Amino acid sequence: MVLLYLFVGLLGLAVGSFLNVVIYRLPRGESLSRPPSHCPSCGAPIRPRHNVPVLGWLVLRGRCADCSAPISPRYPAVELATAVLFVAVAVRLDRLDLLSALPAYLYFAAIGIALAMIDIELKRLPNRIVLPSYPVLGLLLAGAAVADGDGWRLVRAVLAAAALFGFFVVLSLVYPSGMGFGDTKLAGVLGLVLGYLSWSAVLVGTFTGFLLGALVGVVVLASGRGNRKTALPFGPFLIGGALIALFAGNTIAGWYPTP
Repeated sequence: MVLLYLFVGLLGLAVGSFLNVVIYRLPRGESLSRPPSHCPSCGAPIRPRHNVPVLGWLVLRGRCADCSAPISPRYPAVELATAVLFVAVAVRLDRLDLLSALPAYLYFAAIGIALAMIDIELKRLPNRIVLPSYPVLGLLLAGAAVADGDGWRLVRAVLAAAALFGFFVVLSLVYPSGMGFGDTKLAGVLGLVLGYLSWSAVLVGTFTGFLLGALVGVVVLASGRGNRKTALPFGPFLIGGALIALFAGNTIAGWYPTP
């Protein structure tokens, strides 16, 4: 199992490097493959030895090898965060005896990081990431359900996706200024990944997402950095709530006694 975790961690570093490209280029309508990685200041191509995740940035001391322009520490941070999250997801699914669903949840972790970063920077949740996630996650979770002989998990995931999507549609109609349709489309994706786990995970993930958003909103107001009309990106809170539900949903649900 240690070898699996090591492989997943290395995969996370590689995926994190690609996510940096996605985060920067996709919202701007640029190609993800051309031109190859280059310095945004001078345009010089990045040498292969400098393109190694995290290590390349450390070797260069955070500066371009050609023009010495600073390279944002966001790049190694995304790579390292992706690797850590990938390993954490693998450990969690192993403990839940759901390793068959590992590809689906690694995919979700990857798009979650990309969507959160893009939403924070541009207040957008691109359709080019969100919409393809429905069939991709559906197929990956269907494969896991077949492998485990547990079709109910897949049915529950689809039902949860429909329920969350419908709930957010209502919210966007009732409170259009506070709930974008990008969040609504993302809600269905969250319903898939949380519904595959349990109904408790769906409830915990949804409630925690709103709670995180409310807490940050209070901090923004209290610190004087915004007012009631200040728009906050909600996608990162929804994704954060879903991850909390993945890692601690059962524990949190157990805090509430059942009749």
